[in-house]
Amino acid sequence: MTKVLVTGGAGLIGSHLVDELLERGDDVRILDNLEPASHQGRPPWIPREAEFVEADVRDLDALGKCLRGVEDVYHLAAAVGGVTVDVSAFFDVNATGTARIFEAIDVNRLEVRKIVAPSSQAIYGEGLYRCAAHESVQPGPRFVERMRRGEWEPVCPECGSELEPCLTDESARWNGETPYAVSKIAEERTVIGLGKRFGIPTVALRYAVVYGPRQSPFNPYTGILSIFSTLILNGRQPRAFEDGRETRDFVFVKDIVRATILAMESDEANWQVFYVGRGIPVDIVTVIEKLAEAYGRLPDYTITGEFRPGDVRHLVLDSNRIRALGWAPETSLEEGLAQMAAWFVELGPVDDYFSETLETLRDRGVVLQADLN
Repeated sequence: MTKVLVTGGAGLIGSHLVDELLERGDDVRILDNLEPASHQGRPPWIPREAEFVEADVRDLDALGKCLRGVEDVYHLAAAVGGVTVDVSAFFDVNATGTARIFEAIDVNRLEVRKIVAPSSQAIYGEGLYRCAAHESVQPGPRFVERMRRGEWEPVCPECGSELEPCLTDESARWNGETPYAVSKIAEERTVIGLGKRFGIPTVALRYAVVYGPRQSPFNPYTGILSIFSTLILNGRQPRAFEDGRETRDFVFVKDIVRATILAMESDEANWQVFYVGRGIPVDIVTVIEKLAEAYGRLPDYTITGEFRPGDVRHLVLDSNRIRALGWAPETSLEEGLAQMAAWFVELGPVDDYFSETLETLRDRGVVLQADLN
């Protein structure tokens, strides 16, 4: 029996990971601060079989106590998303919180076998594209002036030509400029760098867009499929930013859990970084239509022409490196959305937290409107 610590173990990925670890016979301890933006009290899925500690990952004393006797650490606690107005929280939780784990290990002279932590696809900004003249290119962030004119697609940074989106692998540059993206770069480099310094094997996983049951219905800043779900269930139209044809890589939470455990168990993964995604581009209009179908509703949405500076247009992951270790996604988008929709329906009435928040985002200049006339 392995003693395991899961930080953020009450969240979407963490809670499903805890379930799987318990099923495998591990002795699991959870550290989670039950952030009110994502939780309204203690969620019912925290299992009695796991030890639960309500504390913040930035609390050095709490971390020291939680790490005692632990062999494996899954560090999933994070400030997530990309549009919250409290931008300093990303750096405080994701960068400082991660560094505190290593401080607690060092100060308390603890012996930890291995640490696995999530990074994010967001660190890249735009993904890789193909230019007819310059082959593989990676554009920088889109200019706000072009987006105000409704010119959504990036152009070749070398010649200004149109581009074809490609799958993005681990060789791409770090172009992410949002506070969330920069904080995840810091977290990733901290995990790998301090792991080497302290001689603790570590792995960072760049997750694609993760979704599934237990995704918070309360947080209006994160989880696009959760936001769309609360709108659909309240009879309101999901709002597709830009023209709704931006593409993402959606991966079901249980597939993410299997990849995360594989990274912990595989010595070949040590001190490396891996993408984890399905590698299948899905545009936002299509995912709204499929989600509406999962709820038994007719597609009903609005193309707003609004946009968020810093958003990427196309980003879909090439996960061949972690596939080579033996992982592959098993859940189709339709199957995953059906499971997520069934869970949301079981919750009963859910409030729409997004619509009011959208006005705040507009007032703060986080969401802008293109001039499409």
